[in-house]
Amino acid sequence: MDYARYYVGALLQLAVIASFIVGGPWVFLGIISLPAFGLIDSLLPNDFAERRVRNSELAEIPAWLSSLLGPVIYLAAAYWAARNPDATALQFAGVIASCAWLSVVPLVPATHELYHKRGKLRRIVGRYCQICYLDCTREIAHVVGHHIHVATTKDGDTAARGTSLYAFTPKAVVVSSLEAWRSESDNLEKQGKGRWSIGHRIYKAILAQVVFQSIVFMIGGWLAVATVLAGMVGARFWVESFNYFQHYGLIRVEGGQIDRRHVWNHLKPFSRMLGFEITNHADHHTNTYLAFHELKPDTKWIPMPSVFVCFFSALIPPLWHHKVIMPALKRWDNEMANPEERALAREQNRRAGWPDWFDEKAPTAVATAA
Repeated sequence: MDYARYYVGALLQLAVIASFIVGGPWVFLGIISLPAFGLIDSLLPNDFAERRVRNSELAEIPAWLSSLLGPVIYLAAAYWAARNPDATALQFAGVIASCAWLSVVPLVPATHELYHKRGKLRRIVGRYCQICYLDCTREIAHVVGHHIHVATTKDGDTAARGTSLYAFTPKAVVVSSLEAWRSESDNLEKQGKGRWSIGHRIYKAILAQVVFQSIVFMIGGWLAVATVLAGMVGARFWVESFNYFQHYGLIRVEGGQIDRRHVWNHLKPFSRMLGFEITNHADHHTNTYLAFHELKPDTKWIPMPSVFVCFFSALIPPLWHHKVIMPALKRWDNEMANPEERALAREQNRRAGWPDWFDEKAPTAVATAA
């Protein structure tokens, strides 16, 4: 099962592709899977098991499948639009929402797994399958930005305390895009080239999108292009919301050591399976080259609910803040943060209008970080 469990995402993708081909009420299958998996995941106990995988190449197959099937879902959506131009607005909404959701899970964690690994082909596939959420330059900001600045004020993926999902998401879209383009320009400049020379990856990303949309147009015309683009735009914003739950409110002094305590973990079974262990990612931030199946659950964690529960609760900011994240951050501040981090956390709490819940006798993070 340690190999087979990660095919759940690919099976879901194939089911959604089939639902678009069949049409009718089946087009809602993809988006219905969101609350269905969320309910099941929330009822299951946490999964603290380490994966027993001996063959890394075999274990990687579902990540390849889930990455490559991402664009196929959109081509299937274009086929549906071509065959059903007179479908109801509700059916179009179902197709668009299904495309957007399947671009988040399992596509984001699958492409994330590939572009983090050594090997040119892996990185190319991981990079360009991100066409599904309009961000074929995403890994630049992720690798050279987020992984360096995680849990600091310089990290666009770490939401400050008091920030709602609605305020965080659009800003994160802009910040991550600008950071990727700026980093790419800096790299070209170091090579003695112009900051916006022809080798800039933004042009390659635009070309990839033009080619893909041309294929979509050939399948179903402008209606198909509009349907596909709507799904991609929705996915782009939805993707950024993922980081909201993984890093919210955590504090690290800029330049300080990155420890397992500087990320949140969501260890419910479906969160781990569909996310290719991205929700079990404490080890990932201390060794970015570890394969997803090599990540070990953090047993010194502050318990967090299913990532699905986090998403639905964040749609109602008071519920997210008071019932989910504030209790977790109170424990983190007093049980895991070091004195410098607690000072920064106290200031963030003050600005957010949150309680001053600090125990001055709290231990330092030395004993709890692993």
